[in-house]
Amino acid sequence: MFIKMFRKKKIQTDRIVSTKLITEKKSTDLCFPQDTCGLKVCLKDQTDLADFSSYGDENQDTDPHHFTSDQSKVQSDEVEGPLIGDHETQESEGGEADLHKNRGDCKKNPDHSQFITVETFNLKHLPEGLQDSDLHELIKVIADLTVRVDVKMTSLDRPEFWPETTRPYPFSNMSEKRNLRTGSGRVKYVNKFQDGVRQDGGYGRTAYTKCWCRKCEGSNSPSNVWWEFDVHIATQVVFDDIEANHTTLRLFYDRDDSVDKVSVDKVSVDFVNIKYDVCRLKCVTCDKTLGNKMMEMYKHFKNVWEKVYKKYFDSRSPHKLTFIVSHPHGCSKQVSVGQWKDRLEVGGRSKFTYTTCTCPGSSGAQVYCLGYSDLIWSHVVHSGSKCGLNCSEYGPA
Repeated sequence: MFIKMFRKKKIQTDRIVSTKLITEKKSTDLCFPQDTCGLKVCLKDQTDLADFSSYGDENQDTDPHHFTSDQSKVQSDEVEGPLIGDHETQESEGGEADLHKNRGDCKKNPDHSQFITVETFNLKHLPEGLQDSDLHELIKVIADLTVRVDVKMTSLDRPEFWPETTRPYPFSNMSEKRNLRTGSGRVKYVNKFQDGVRQDGGYGRTAYTKCWCRKCEGSNSPSNVWWEFDVHIATQVVFDDIEANHTTLRLFYDRDDSVDKVSVDKVSVDFVNIKYDVCRLKCVTCDKTLGNKMMEMYKHFKNVWEKVYKKYFDSRSPHKLTFIVSHPHGCSKQVSVGQWKDRLEVGGRSKFTYTTCTCPGSSGAQVYCLGYSDLIWSHVVHSGSKCGLNCSEYGPA
């Protein structure tokens, strides 16, 4: 029996000290909010338009991904109290078989016209002025690292309410049910180990010397070489180790008939914070092909990320570009592009609202706000939808 690898994590519910909403002067909609519901919103006339201008195409009016500049700007005043959206974890009583049915029954985005498949995504899906090959490459590599998160257990330890609110916490009334839930996440920090020693140029060693994947756990000759990687998601998707023990990650699920998709089924909770709705999973594989492939993808991601961050840091507010790669309804991954609306600053961290399209199954997906994420605090995740505007958890300021 191997040494227990992860100590029990203390669930952090740090007190939020100050709240203010950073309001910008320009914005536009891709998925225009139907109702502001709790956000104090002032609709201005259309004389002050966003920098997202139309790109040339004779058929642009019929292109569902076309950026227009003929919509109202939205300016929000201070938000009173926590901004908590309705969760967007996909529930499926019929398991995998019902996911496409759920997509067909979707009420939020019935035609899903604002979602773009990873294979067809190209520069023209970006607004004029931002049709940049580096930005396009960043979106593609984030798509490579995006995973579907499948959970088949609900923990009895889920709270009844979100911290310091009376809003019901997702799935707190579903304890002991084993319906399939799906969300999205992104791979981060891929490291190779041999005999417990890190092999990729970094420092450190583990207290264990063998791989701890499910195959090795039940083997008399577990591998002495393995790869560990983090996956960042929302706490509402995977709450604790009870749920993590019934969680599977599906990688490379780029289209419905993907033959390259891979599953990883050994997952542990490495960090969780309920109030900020952020969870970090620790995952493992001793599959050499998979481990080396993820390491190369993550190295490429870091190089492109740094280049794009430096290029757009100074112009981040005027552009307000936001993109998300997720698995809506638990189906193949999709790209959506839009703009953020408001930035809610709390204790040096920021929560964004945005028009970028999401659906059930998108909870936990990375929300990229151009120029706002560095390599240290590089992960803001989608948390929910509040009456027409989507919202993230708290990420980098």
